[in-house]
Amino acid sequence: MKICGFQKMTMLDYPGKVACTVFTGGCNFRCPFCHNALLVTEVDECVLWDENEIIEYLYKRKGIIDGVCITGGEPLMQKDIAGFLRKVKETGLPVKLDTNGSYPEKLRELVKEGLIDYVAMDIKNSKEKYPATVGLEKYDISKVEESVDFLLSGAVDYEFRTTVVKEFHTAADIADITEWISGAKRYFLQGFVDSGNLIGENLSAYRPQEMVEICSAAQEKLPNTVLRGIK
Repeated sequence: MKICGFQKMTMLDYPGKVACTVFTGGCNFRCPFCHNALLVTEVDECVLWDENEIIEYLYKRKGIIDGVCITGGEPLMQKDIAGFLRKVKETGLPVKLDTNGSYPEKLRELVKEGLIDYVAMDIKNSKEKYPATVGLEKYDISKVEESVDFLLSGAVDYEFRTTVVKEFHTAADIADITEWISGAKRYFLQGFVDSGNLIGENLSAYRPQEMVEICSAAQEKLPNTVLRGIK
């Protein structure tokens, strides 16, 4: 598996757990606001981690680490992700997967095998704005819709989340998303932060009070909408 990064400890990536985070390289999207852009644009130049070294670390830190987050890039692009997750699960640690929802078949397979305990799926924008938001001229969102339906079925614990960027999202867009994922267990709105390694340029965040207003409007249709990381 193409592992381009490994964060040995975090309290942010896996809700309620002290976790480590595995960063896979490569993505089928080119979101202008991606905060892990180097994992998309410079994946061929990244220094790869040995997965057995990571598994060894998990065994050594068991009792301190109580979860593993697999993120990217888009992890489900990795052909051998199932094999890696089997090794992780053998340590007894739960797994959280971050995904853009483009690979529903693989998502279902991994959940069915019991290799994933929690899924965080990005909802990039309202359906109409998906292509522009993911940086593609055209994009058929049927696979994303399939993943949304699968998570809404309750087959695995999950959350949906949207990074809100002033140049791409309006309050109306967020309202459209809440209708799309109606009944969702959790929906988080995250303010855009410029990591300094973006694919796009000249992007900006809403002010905290504006985010509060957007969230309040969304809560009228989806009460489980919550702001994350807004001070």
